[in-house]
Amino acid sequence: MCHLSNPHRKPILCYVTDRQTLSKANELDAREALLQKSEEAAAAGVDWIQIREKDLSGKDCAELMRAALQRAAKHSTSKEGPTRILVNDRLDVALSQSVGGVHLGENSLPVEEARRLADSRIRDKDFLIGVSCHSVEAARAAARGGANYIFFGPVFATPSKAAYGAPQGLARLAEVCRAVSLPVVAIGGVTLGNAASCLSAGASGIAAIRLFQDSLVVKSLVKNLRRMAV
Repeated sequence: MCHLSNPHRKPILCYVTDRQTLSKANELDAREALLQKSEEAAAAGVDWIQIREKDLSGKDCAELMRAALQRAAKHSTSKEGPTRILVNDRLDVALSQSVGGVHLGENSLPVEEARRLADSRIRDKDFLIGVSCHSVEAARAAARGGANYIFFGPVFATPSKAAYGAPQGLARLAEVCRAVSLPVVAIGGVTLGNAASCLSAGASGIAAIRLFQDSLVVKSLVKNLRRMAV
């Protein structure tokens, strides 16, 4: 099984895409807007970019992944390691395009099956499988199934998912971090102002859509986030 190296204990930073929201903020078409923001994130030193475009067909998703990989590769020598491109849900696309991993949701292929298929097709095992979890029980199950990391959230209340407030969300995050040995990445309403509290609760990093997409200068944002030691 592959490992997640983090020698300097810097927080994992993951930009999760949403091309439809992004395209509304500029005059580019949705696909090009996503690719430009993804390239900016890669150049800034974001660790992972999760392409989360659930409405795309397999063909269109594969084409988008190829383009995203090409854009990110331009900046692979600008920092310690290249940005890892992940695809949401589509294990078939992840394997066919040789991307860095797949992220599974609650209704995705079970992590055990995804792990078995990935291990049978990838020789070097350098392929991440992440799972979105909303409870300690789900996190433990993901760990047993062979996941490499966990997304937990929403940690903070958001307009679309007002699940619980910050104190309760952070307490639940801390509980999950204590329950598993895998890296736990906080997601859901994360901002520059509250990211440090996620790391203090035990998270290995943060993932967000708007935090990165709304940033006018992603490089400056990444620098500020990097100062937050895990």
